[in-house]
This record gives sequence, structure tokens and C-alpha cells, in this order.
Amino acid sequence: MQHKFIESDVLVIGGGMAGSFAAIKAREQGLDVTLVDKGYAGKSGSTPYAFHFQVFDPERGHRLDEWMNHVNTRGEYINNRRWTEISYKDSFARFQDLVSWGVKFLKGADGEIVRRGPPITVVEAVILEERDFAHVLRKQAIEKGVRILDKIMVTELIKRDGRVVGAVGIPLDSYQLYVFGAKATVMSAGCASFKPAGWPVSELTADADAMAYRAGAEITGKEFNDTHDTDAENPATTLGMLWGKVECPPAPWMNPLKGVNAEGAEIRGLPGALTLDIYFEAHAGRAPIHGKTPEGSMQRIVGGASAGMSIHTAEGMLPINESCASSVPGLFAAGDSCGTMQVGAMYSGVGAGLAGAAVTGARAGLGAAEYALQTEKPSISEREITGLNETVHQPIKRKGGFSPRWVTQVLQNAMVPYFIMYVKHEDRLKAALTIVEFMRDHLIPKLIARDPHELRLAHETRNMVLNAEMKLRASLFRTESRGTHYREDYPSRDDPTWLAWVILKQEQGKMKVFKRAVPKEWWPDLSKSYEKRYPARFPGEVVPSGRRK
Repeated sequence: MQHKFIESDVLVIGGGMAGSFAAIKAREQGLDVTLVDKGYAGKSGSTPYAFHFQVFDPERGHRLDEWMNHVNTRGEYINNRRWTEISYKDSFARFQDLVSWGVKFLKGADGEIVRRGPPITVVEAVILEERDFAHVLRKQAIEKGVRILDKIMVTELIKRDGRVVGAVGIPLDSYQLYVFGAKATVMSAGCASFKPAGWPVSELTADADAMAYRAGAEITGKEFNDTHDTDAENPATTLGMLWGKVECPPAPWMNPLKGVNAEGAEIRGLPGALTLDIYFEAHAGRAPIHGKTPEGSMQRIVGGASAGMSIHTAEGMLPINESCASSVPGLFAAGDSCGTMQVGAMYSGVGAGLAGAAVTGARAGLGAAEYALQTEKPSISEREITGLNETVHQPIKRKGGFSPRWVTQVLQNAMVPYFIMYVKHEDRLKAALTIVEFMRDHLIPKLIARDPHELRLAHETRNMVLNAEMKLRASLFRTESRGTHYREDYPSRDDPTWLAWVILKQEQGKMKVFKRAVPKEWWPDLSKSYEKRYPARFPGEVVPSGRRK
């Protein structure tokens, strides 16, 4: 197979909000920057479908202590408070960047920018007027001199002497191998998913987390789940996921009313939070669930719309500093590829994900630039390239094996049922893990591809199976319930034992799972009653009575 070698100071993988900021900020430091995207930078990933951007502005009367307390409580005390604060304090500067680049925000009749927040939540977000703002980011990157390469799937990081020195990728229309040499690499390839039908993340297949894990980085946040639902009749027409101008109707999950169950009872939960309520109703035999449309009518909804995905800002590479460096030298992370745990165990309000992507993108870009300025240009030998070429193209050389489409279906059948992913129990998690381990050891090594498109699917399937294993092992390890992680066999929060983050890391070919305690100064006041610390209830939860816990 032929290969094409591209050398840069900074390589950015993924061209959404985070990747665009990383590339632009690194380029502004005078470095040679390449941005490569599996789709089309500016249109792929979840960025084009987002339309809220959280902005903290003291001049509007925003109080940092109030915003922090909101996230600390809603995130059930395992948010990384340093990253929560960084995101808020940096958000206004990133908002100003977007305005200066030409991104338009929704304005009211008075000509002022519309903001959404109180009284639903204490935090506040501005609203992007048009869904083409990602194109504005692309235009800005090109004008700055960023080299953009579209429709190339990066499949593996290149590591030498303990540090990442680039990556390899495959185009979508040929068997050519792209080899990217870089002094520093920023991973901003989005979140993880199992290719669900109901949320626009089906091309986000845990590529970043999988590549980083295989390179030795620490991964976190996998036990938590994004809980979005969608229209049962037309699952792909998710509320608000339309191009063009945004009317911005209130989303059902922004209100205390989550829906109505089959018995006609209202399902209520925390306002402004994505919770597990509809999954609890289904588990109790009270499905189907209906939600209110903006017009006031009722439509049948189903869960699992974003299956495989964790909470925005939760999953991904664990940053070791405020420049978004991973535990592997030369590798940085941004956006949903960066597990800052900014919001903790539950999404705390609209716009946190997009603002967090901009903030971590800018910091990762600057951090990668600083690292690159102090690092020698890497050299990648022809022997290394030959070995990488062989590994990447292995599925097209097999005469027999398993179709990646079929293996993906098997994976979805094992992982997407609500009683595996959302209402968890040790017995069911272990059963699913047995299937996933079999897929990892027997199906993945025998994937076949008949054309360049199937070759991409094979690599995506491999990454999704790894993501499934990470989610199952993290869920088994956290023996409590918290936020959007619910264990039917451990239905209560367990303080202070699980005031901690679950970390996954590859060691000697095995997946090591361990926890890292949240700093004690960030713990809740344990002298307060359990009910006051945790206002939301889980089915079967034991609330301590007459004593402190």
C-alpha cells in the first residue's frame, strides 16, 4: 500500500468546536498545524447540532459561588471543581472569540442576545442563531493558515520512547495510508456511541478514547450515561436537530415534567437535568412514555437515543494539568475527548458541553504549542510505517471472517437494552461483559473489509467494542448509584467511599480499573443529612433515618 507522509508541529484530530479552537490557538502561536477529520471539519461530530453556549459574566450579576454550588450539588460532588471553575472563568473569552469570528447568536426584539437559564437553573447560556456556526470555525481556521484534511479516519497513534509522535489514518475512498508526524497531538474526536439512531452522534465511535487507551493514557467517566430520549415514531428527527435558524422551543428535559407514563401519571425530575426517570418507569412496567411537544401535544418517546455516550465533559482522557495534557507525553485532549469531569455525575445545565469544548480546545491548543516549541521533530522510519500499514489494512487481506456491520448489530443487542446500560445490576453487567469479551477476542480479530468504506467500519467497530468493555468494567467497579449511574443492587450513594473518579488504563495488555479520590476539601458536608445532600431519589434507595451518613 502507498503512504503519504504529512509533518506538522501540532496535529489536531477532530474538527468540531474543540478541535477548531485547538487548531486556531496553536496556529496563532506561529506553528505549523494540521487538522484531520473523519468527516468534514465543520459538519461532522455533534458540534453542528449544538445550539447553547454557557457564558459566565460577572457584569450580568453572575456569582461564581452560586454557579459552582449548582454544579457541585447537581453533579453529586464528584465534579472536578477546578475544571468547573476554569470553564466558567474562560467561557466569556471564548464567547468573545466566537463573536469576533462572525458566529451569530439569537437576539430578541430588543436587539439583545437571548439567554436561557433562570428560573429553570441558576446557570445561563446564549443561543447560537444558525446551525452553520461550525462553518464559521472552519473558515477561521483556514484563514489562520491551518491545514485541513477531510474524510480521513485516524486509526492509531504512533508512540516512540514513551511519547506520542503522530498518528496514522485512512481515507474513505482509497487504501492509501496517511502518516502524520507531529511534535504534539491534540485528540478532539468527540464522544463515544454505539451508532444510535436517535441522536446525531452515530459517527462518533469512541475513536479518541480507544486510540488514547491503546497508547497508555488514563480514561475516565465511562460509568455515567447520557440519557437523551427521542421520538419513538421518527427517532432520527430528534427535537431541535434541524439546520437553519433556531426558534429554540423549550426542550422537555429542561422542565420539571419529564413526561407521562402509560398509567397517565406525570414523571417529574430535577429541572434542567438529564436524568434516568423514563428508564425507571420502563423498568417498572409503566412504558410507553409520552412527552410534551412545544405545541402542547403528546408524542411517544423512547430512550437510548445517545446509547454508548457518557455525559458531556465526563468521559475521555483524564487531563493531568490545566493545559489538557494526558498522562502520555505529547498527547493532549479537548472537548468530549477530555474527561475533565467538569459537571460531575449529571449534566448540570444547557451549554456546558459546548462551552467546555471551546475552553479545553483553546487550552489544549496552547498547551500543545508550548510542548511542540520545546520538542524536537520526530522521525518515523520506513520500517515503522510498513508495520503500521500491515496492521491498519489487515481486514482487507482476510478471505473470510465477520462483517463489521453484523458485529456492530451484535454489540448493540448486547449493550443498548435499558437493563444493561441504564438500570444496571452485577449479574446483567457480567453477562454483557462475557459477550463483549468474546467479541473482543474472537470477532474483532477476524473482521473483514471488501472496500475502503468497510475498512473504516472495521476500525469503528473495534473501537466501539473497546468502549463497551470500558463502560461495563467501570459500571461494575462503582458499587453505588450516583448521577446517571444506577446500580439496582447498590441503589444508594455511598459517601465517602465513592467520592472518587473511576480510572481505566491498559497495563500489560489488561484493562486495569481503579479509583482516585476527589480531594477532601471538595466533599459535601457530611454532617448534613443524606436527604439534603442528595435531593434526587433512586428506586430502592435506602435513605438513612435518624442518623448522619
